[in-house]
Amino acid sequence: MRRLAAALSSTVLLTLGAAAPPAHARTGDVQRALNTLARDTGVVGAIGALYVDGKRADHGSAGSRLAGGKGGRIPSGARYRVGSQTKLMTAAIVGQLAQEGRFGLDDTLAGLLPIGDLVPGAAQITVRQLLRHTSGIPDYWRSGRFDDFDFTTYHSPQELVAATRDLPRAGAPGERFEYSNTNYVLLGMIIERFGGTSLPEAFAQRVFEPLGMTRSYLPTRPPQGIEGPHGHGYLPDEHGALVDVDRQNASYGGAAGGVISTSDDMAAFHRALQQGRLPGAPGGGPGGGPGGGPVGGGLCGDALPVRAAAGNAPGFMAVTYSTADGRRQFTVSATLRVKDYFAIGAAVDQAAKAVLCPEV
Repeated sequence: MRRLAAALSSTVLLTLGAAAPPAHARTGDVQRALNTLARDTGVVGAIGALYVDGKRADHGSAGSRLAGGKGGRIPSGARYRVGSQTKLMTAAIVGQLAQEGRFGLDDTLAGLLPIGDLVPGAAQITVRQLLRHTSGIPDYWRSGRFDDFDFTTYHSPQELVAATRDLPRAGAPGERFEYSNTNYVLLGMIIERFGGTSLPEAFAQRVFEPLGMTRSYLPTRPPQGIEGPHGHGYLPDEHGALVDVDRQNASYGGAAGGVISTSDDMAAFHRALQQGRLPGAPGGGPGGGPGGGPVGGGLCGDALPVRAAAGNAPGFMAVTYSTADGRRQFTVSATLRVKDYFAIGAAVDQAAKAVLCPEV
C-alpha cells in the first residue's frame, strides 16, 4: 500500500548542462531503443516518439499490450497516464489565475479555502509553498488509508487532505522541501474555487485547448480510465500474483497526477513549456516549482542540455525528455509488472540517451 505514496510524486524537472544544443545533432533509432527497454523483465510494453521542431521524426512500440506477450503491440499513438507531469499543468493554471488577480501566490491556504481544521497551520501556509512542496503538509499516501487495488471507491479531495491531519509534519511552513501530493490536491481545490469551472474543464480550457492537445483529458472519478486501445500495467499482490491495475482509481490523481494524454500532446506541452509559450508556467527544480529534485547524471553531457519530467505509479512510468530550447522531445510510456517501478528509471533513461544523444 505504501508503494503508491510515490505514485504521483516523481515529477522531475531539471536542467543538465548549459550550452545550446547543436542544430545538426544526430539522433538514434526509436524502435531500437524501445526494443532494448522492453527486454527489461519489469516492462510489459513501451511506446515512444521523437519530435524535432514540432514535428514527429520517429516513433515505435515494443513489448506487448497485455502481460504474457498477449494483445499485440501497443499502438504508438495510444493514450497513457502521465502521472506527476500533471503537476506542471496544475502549476501553470495556478499561475494563470494569479496573473488574472484571482488570488496571490503569497495568499494563505486558510484565506482561500474553507477547510476548517483539515490542515493544521493553514493560516501560515501560502500558495507558493504548496507549489514548491515547502508547506510541510504530509503526503496522503502515508496515512495507509488507501489501497493500490481499490479501483472503485470515490475519495473526495477533502477526504485525501483529511487523511494527513494527524500525520507528522515535515517541518514548519516554508522551512524545508518535502514532496507531497497533498499540496497539489489543495491546489486543485483552489483552481475549482477561483477558476469558476470544474478541474477537468479548467485543464481543458487553460492547457489542452490552447496548446492543441486534442486527445488529453483529466478523469477525476472512478471508473474513468484510459480511452481507446492502450497498454495495461500490472502489480504483484501479496502472493506475487500479477493484478491488472489498468483501471486505476481516478480520485487518487486529480491535479496531482491524473492526466491521460498521448506522445503528440505531451511533446506539444513540453515544447511550449520550454519555449515560454505557456502562460503561468512554473520554473523547475527543487524548491522552485513542482519538480521533485534531480535524479541521475547528465543524460547527454554538457553539449546537449536535456530536461526530463516523469510520472509513475504501480503499473506505469511516463517520461518526457526535452532539450532546454524546446526544439526536441522524446516521449516514452512504459507499462510495468513490478512493485519497484522506480527501478525501471535507469532503463528508460538509457532509451532516451540512445535516441537523443547516441554518440555520448
